[in-house]
Amino acid sequence: MLDFFAVITKGGLVLWYFQDAAQQLKTSIDAINALIRNVVLQERGGGSGMYSHGSLAIKEQLDNEFDLLFVAVYQKILQLSYVDKFLSDIQREFRERYRDELRNGLYYQSFDFSSEYERILRQAEDTSRMVKLEVKKPRTFEQSLKSKKTVSSMIEKRGGDQPKKTPKKKEGKGKKRNGECNNNSKESRIEEIEDVEEEEEDINEDVDDVEVSAVKENESCELDEEALEKNREKLRNRMQRTPKVTKAEKTKSPKAVKKGKEATVWDLDGKDSKSLDYSSKVPSSNSGISSFRPDFLPDQSQIGTLSGNLKDMDIPSEKESSVKKSSGGMFSMFKSLVGGKTLTEADIAPVLEKMKDHLIGKNVAAEISIKLCQSVGQKLEGKVIGTFDGVTATVRSTLTEALVQLLTPKRRIDVLRDVVEAKANGRVYTMVFCGVNGVGKSTNLAKITFWLIENNYRVLIAACDTFRAGAVEQLRTHMHHLNALHPPEKHNGISMVQLFEQGYGKDAAEIARHAIEHARKNNFDVVLVDTAGRMQDNEPLMRALAKLIMVNEPHLTLFVGEALVGNEAVDQLVKFNRALANHSVKHPPQGIDGIVLTKFDTIDDKVGAAISMTYITGQPIVFVGTGQTYTDLRKLDAKAVVYALMK
Repeated sequence: MLDFFAVITKGGLVLWYFQDAAQQLKTSIDAINALIRNVVLQERGGGSGMYSHGSLAIKEQLDNEFDLLFVAVYQKILQLSYVDKFLSDIQREFRERYRDELRNGLYYQSFDFSSEYERILRQAEDTSRMVKLEVKKPRTFEQSLKSKKTVSSMIEKRGGDQPKKTPKKKEGKGKKRNGECNNNSKESRIEEIEDVEEEEEDINEDVDDVEVSAVKENESCELDEEALEKNREKLRNRMQRTPKVTKAEKTKSPKAVKKGKEATVWDLDGKDSKSLDYSSKVPSSNSGISSFRPDFLPDQSQIGTLSGNLKDMDIPSEKESSVKKSSGGMFSMFKSLVGGKTLTEADIAPVLEKMKDHLIGKNVAAEISIKLCQSVGQKLEGKVIGTFDGVTATVRSTLTEALVQLLTPKRRIDVLRDVVEAKANGRVYTMVFCGVNGVGKSTNLAKITFWLIENNYRVLIAACDTFRAGAVEQLRTHMHHLNALHPPEKHNGISMVQLFEQGYGKDAAEIARHAIEHARKNNFDVVLVDTAGRMQDNEPLMRALAKLIMVNEPHLTLFVGEALVGNEAVDQLVKFNRALANHSVKHPPQGIDGIVLTKFDTIDDKVGAAISMTYITGQPIVFVGTGQTYTDLRKLDAKAVVYALMK
């Protein structure tokens, strides 16, 4: 039984609905609002069309010709199998009955659909019940062959009780054909005698061959013995020539010293090796703070390039996009569609298959490609296409709209504004960077630090990667470079970036907590927490990451992923989010808040990782790393990514 059913326009107007008296209306309305917010508006349709909200299951059917949404709500535990057929039947009935009103836009009149709804629902339930009755039942034990077996029938009997096996006759040259039964005839006896004589001749020939081979083997053995005797004679002569050395003489002779590996001499450019040791110049302190080294000579051209909000990514010009449109590309596949008709599933199925292959070729995860194509197909089905140009324009605009809407952030993330708000509330704005090994967490943390310094914010870097050798030294080097770009002389004698570290092998959560406390006492604006790289299947390390986030409650938890991955991005993000939820005692648990997409300059137009990561979590891509310098930091432009994806 359905709890709630409604016919809704895409504008949000409810044309007709049914509510079960035993259920609360507010619960069903909340579930439908969640469906519209998370599925319909974000173009996440497709697949089975089922959406779960608490204990309720929701199935929806789109009518693209009249822009209607048919929604059925029922208890998830019921597992109703007839809902899909019911939605199709009721959509057809509603369209046929109110076709003129829907075509003329007469939405504000009364739609009396109660009798039809009850009839179609009853038919769907009866059909489902009949299908269950027609299911073939399994055989009972009495009907099976095993029930007919007894103990006596399973005992093997010996002796005369067992049937004797008739020996098979060997088939030889004298085998007789079927139908020839002249065993007593004279001709058959003559043939048998001739066959026996031929067999005797063959046996004699084989014996002769064996004797000849044996003679040859004996001759070869004699030759081998002669050669062996000659070799022995040569060995005796050689031993007589060489003088024997006694054991005492061996001990007196000095042993040869084995030569070891020589040390490599590096070209120091005329400098002494001690002059390259900067460890003594770094001030030591019990608090674990490192700040400034004056001997760096940075590239001054980077200063002032990242002040204000981050720049957008480059968008292809209209001329380039028009050339790409005319050159065909992936949209040349739509030439097979015929204009002037209503698109059906059979018309767009081959097109969607090619679209899926194209998305996978652009590095979109296979699972995400299938769901995107199903969503586009669901939106196109039922559309009326007027001309051939209309086909191409409709499909291109549908795909572009779905992808741009997917990449557009659903909530505001303005880091500069959030830093000001946190400072006004007496808190230090905290960001945590997590991800797998080798994706560029420390490097992009340094880029974000440079961006914050450019906007006149003091930054404290917390070195919480206490596992990887050289992790603290890498952050210290970045800190020296950044302080050289923005020396204290330009900021009233204040170091704009410092490093908080407590060595290796310590608890990362405690280091982050001490770093935030130190930042609050010393007037820092932002704390950036660098964590160790970890694989998504490593439960102890994922538990430690969840502890760090739960204890310190950062404002922003960023997952750092590289743009080179495809299907792996889905697995990484899903398991990171799941681990943070499973190992947290807070309710609701704090998961991934945003994504940092790195190595974006290495993929050309294979931008599918951005689609995969955003689709999985629904969280925005906050920063994009596009190069190796501190200025190579951008914010994601959805249009630029979609243009590259559809080339």
